[in-house]
Amino acid sequence: MTEPGTRAERKERTRQALIDGTLDLLRDRSFASVSLREVTRSAGIVPTAFYRHFASMEDLGVALVEDSMRMLRQMLRDARKDPSIKNATESLRILVRQVRSHEDQFRFLARERYGGVTEVRRAFATELRMFVSELTIDLSRMPGLERWDITDLEMAADLIVSTMLTATVGLLEIDRPGSENERELLRRTEQQVRLIVLGMGGWKPNHG
Repeated sequence: MTEPGTRAERKERTRQALIDGTLDLLRDRSFASVSLREVTRSAGIVPTAFYRHFASMEDLGVALVEDSMRMLRQMLRDARKDPSIKNATESLRILVRQVRSHEDQFRFLARERYGGVTEVRRAFATELRMFVSELTIDLSRMPGLERWDITDLEMAADLIVSTMLTATVGLLEIDRPGSENERELLRRTEQQVRLIVLGMGGWKPNHG
């Protein structure tokens, strides 16, 4: 009776091994340069077994984006709930913890956002649109913003998400955690979020 569950667990472990092995290969390479044979070797399986988990290398790339962006969504959740100046500081602390704990995933996202594999770029763009859409809904429920035009809300949401993504890329370029360069990056990012929030307070909806 336990065999189906055991088989499912083994399958999930192998799938995760493929993802982890691919991330290891991508530390200093692009996704387009990695072969299926290399990926399966890193997971300790034969190439034909790959297709039990992914339809193609492109499908694997999309799964990498979705898994990595899921962590990014968790990281930005607090910022989405309350895009206030006070909350920006805590959101940036979360940002640092997540990036430092999952650097391989975030390096993959930063590199492949404009990479050479079309399906991966599209998956990244889709996930970003979801972020902006979710944040737009959250903003529309905030006191004082309920009468904003959807276009203005989307613009504010896009600014917040883009600022966090820029900070993520900046953190990946800093080798020494806790260094003055990192502190300066966080100070600048917090000021940018402060500017966005203050600007939202003075923005006149339904302009023009």
